[in-house]
Amino acid sequence: MSAPQRITSPANPLIKMLKRAVARGELTASGSMIAESLHLLEEALRSPVEIEHVLVSASAAHRLPAGVEAIELDDRLFDEISSTEASQGVITLVRPRQWQAADLLKPDPLIIVLDGLQDPGNAGAILRAAEAFGATGAVFLKGTVSAYNPKAVRASAGSIFRLPYFAALATNEFLDLKIPLYAAMPRASLLASAADLRSACAIAIGNEGRGVSAEIKAAAQPIAIPTMGVESLNAAVAAGILLYEARRQRM
Repeated sequence: MSAPQRITSPANPLIKMLKRAVARGELTASGSMIAESLHLLEEALRSPVEIEHVLVSASAAHRLPAGVEAIELDDRLFDEISSTEASQGVITLVRPRQWQAADLLKPDPLIIVLDGLQDPGNAGAILRAAEAFGATGAVFLKGTVSAYNPKAVRASAGSIFRLPYFAALATNEFLDLKIPLYAAMPRASLLASAADLRSACAIAIGNEGRGVSAEIKAAAQPIAIPTMGVESLNAAVAAGILLYEARRQRM
């Protein structure tokens, strides 16, 4: 392996590009998502994705897997671009895969729809649950937090590298897919266990405060998760329960 490249100046174009992407919570200008942690580097290496760069702080360079070439940054400079409070000193720039409708719409598809969610941690956790419970894909409707927000990428724990998804899809474009649609709603009369989640379907999870949008509500069959003492659940928790129920039925 060749000697690592080093960057020491905050004026370096790559550093400036990364700072902008982190601040905006989106892809870099070169079209890569920011995946921060040693675990995400390892997940990227085992996934069918293209890695643009690996950046490592000087104090964490010894933690890199064998054979990985990285750009080394002074610890202070790395901290300036880090999106976490307790960084592991590793950032991987990963090119998003380009997915087609056929990738999501496999036989008897199970699609999770994020409708106006704003918390990137929730969004990433939902992607992780979707992969864990056998969903065929995810859809981020317009108005939802970016799928490429560094916090969402981190919360996905690598699932964003493998799970087919559409980012920033217009609601009418999604509805044009004509997939039977359920929407999580606390006071719905139909419980998730009574819904038929064995066949092709999509499950919509709405905004943390407002719930699903009027367009989705009008097109969907409401379903509820029975609870005691509380009316509603965290969006990621609700998504995980509904995806598990779909998995249970399909098994």
